[in-house]
Amino acid sequence: MEIDKRTFKKMFPHLAKELEGEEGKIAIKAVRTDSDVAEKAVVNRSTKDKFRNYNPTVIDFIRRCDTEEQADEIITFLEKRGELTPGYAEELRKQLKCKGVRSFGSKKEENYYFKEGGLC
Repeated sequence: MEIDKRTFKKMFPHLAKELEGEEGKIAIKAVRTDSDVAEKAVVNRSTKDKFRNYNPTVIDFIRRCDTEEQADEIITFLEKRGELTPGYAEELRKQLKCKGVRSFGSKKEENYYFKEGGLC
């Protein structure tokens, strides 16, 4: 069903206002292609003590990289160790090549975990 903008505004004035406004918009700074990895990240962030027993993922390591070459080295290393399946490693490389290293998220600077955990 297609609706023109004017009709939509007439039928749903509050929703139209919400969609057109700047309030409530969230910038997407990363792309996760593996839903299991993304779900784990969300679960870990929602706990009070978010880094207790936290095991960094390949995405966490890639987010520390400055260049695509560094990120590719990490993917290759984890794949050789058997921590990544060849298929997932290939998906990561494809994302890296097409969208760049920052598509995995903003850079995690030195002491990131201390700062985020409120220890610094």
